[in-house]
Amino acid sequence: MASIQRFDPFNELVDDLFKGFLVRPLSYEGRGESTLPRMKVDVAERNGAYTVTAELPGIKKEDIQVTIDGAQVTLAAEVKREREASQDERLLHTERVFGKVSRSFTLPQEVDEAKAEAKFRDGVLELTLPKKAATQRKQISIQ
Repeated sequence: MASIQRFDPFNELVDDLFKGFLVRPLSYEGRGESTLPRMKVDVAERNGAYTVTAELPGIKKEDIQVTIDGAQVTLAAEVKREREASQDERLLHTERVFGKVSRSFTLPQEVDEAKAEAKFRDGVLELTLPKKAATQRKQISIQ
């Protein structure tokens, strides 16, 4: 016995229009603008210090900047084009993107910038950010 279903073209149009809306609300893929993927960062707390691990594939360590301002950490990097196309070469397809990417986040406690360490190996940046010692409140005597 055959099942009968009502054809509703409007419902299909709405489904296609909002497909992936909750997953990716703003997607510019296919519009000619290439955007760099977001920098993936893990932050952990251990032994009085924060450990930050960031994936930066295809970036040289000279092109990475780490800025610490109190409890705010900013990671910035630039992916540079390795070579330009020559006169007799025609680029048929490219998926690699080039440009600047940055990421800022605030940690729960201020960081001691003088003791901060950074290591970069195999496209992974590892930061060790010791917490700044909490200052005692000073009570002033009234004369």
